[in-house]
Amino acid sequence: MFSDELEKISWEETTKAIYSKTDADVRRALGKKEHLDVNDFMALISPAATPYLEVMARLSQKYTMERFGKTISMFVPLYITNSCTNSCVYCGFHISNPMKRTILTEEEIINEYKAIKRLAPFENLLLVTGENPAAAGVPYIARALDLAKPYFSNLQIEVMPLKAEEYKELTHHGLNGVICFQETYNKANYKKYHPRGMKSKFEWRVLIGLEEWRTDVTMMAYHLRYLQKHYWKTKYSVNFPRMRPSENDGFQPNVIMNDRELAQLTFAMRIFDHDVDISYSTRESAEIRNHMATLGVTTMSAESKTEPGGYYSYPQTLEQFHVSDERKAIEVERDLRKLGREPVWKDWDQSFDFKR
Repeated sequence: MFSDELEKISWEETTKAIYSKTDADVRRALGKKEHLDVNDFMALISPAATPYLEVMARLSQKYTMERFGKTISMFVPLYITNSCTNSCVYCGFHISNPMKRTILTEEEIINEYKAIKRLAPFENLLLVTGENPAAAGVPYIARALDLAKPYFSNLQIEVMPLKAEEYKELTHHGLNGVICFQETYNKANYKKYHPRGMKSKFEWRVLIGLEEWRTDVTMMAYHLRYLQKHYWKTKYSVNFPRMRPSENDGFQPNVIMNDRELAQLTFAMRIFDHDVDISYSTRESAEIRNHMATLGVTTMSAESKTEPGGYYSYPQTLEQFHVSDERKAIEVERDLRKLGREPVWKDWDQSFDFKR
């Protein structure tokens, strides 16, 4: 497991190494056409690389065009429950937050699917839940996947961490992909942000804003290389969600990543790995999403609702977090086309699924 490897990597020494990178280290990393290692990645995200943002942007654009062309894969998230047993201090679904808890019924889920299809020709669906396996566990998720198959070609989930056999079971219900955020790799401080619930178990679980972002994303780079080495047949995607206000209010990010730093990280990741999918959600503004769509981002969500039933059943329910890009999906498509990008609504078909 990567958690075993992580034990061998010092958070403090990694932070020190990043901030000790020099101009020569950055130029050396930029001079490599491929096979960059994590040491090179650290140089590219370091303060020493800030004078090279334009050079990094051009390289990021070049490698993205070579691997992905001008395409932007479009997806939509659907929250099917906000019921959660965790106490994550930064999250609107915090168990102590006085909000109405909703677990969508089968009829409500189908209504949400139909409402999404009226927004735009979405084929890539991400099902999202809180973490309450007793009330909305694997059987509930499996049923939601079954109900989605007539409406969507590609089904992914962002739910509580599951056992290998549970993921395998969900593949029989149409599951194609899994998203899991490691909110911070700083094990020493992880419990502070996740005091109770399933998510308090570090080994079971990057949200930018909790800890020093450069160190956290370096751990992500180590994690990516580990996964690619051990599970080389799999496609990988990364996302850099910056913390936004949540409905439980009060908690303020410990670290603020500005737009230039987000751009630097995006360019660095693309230069580090030419093939990885880089996704921007509606957490980011329309302006930065438009800009980065031409420079390294390859997947975007659009017209996202972060509350269960937000597309049809319960549009006034409290959100997990506020979105920043509030454009309609058709407006996102229009703006991407103006930029010379090609929004792709469907990049998978159920006929591609091998028999399991």
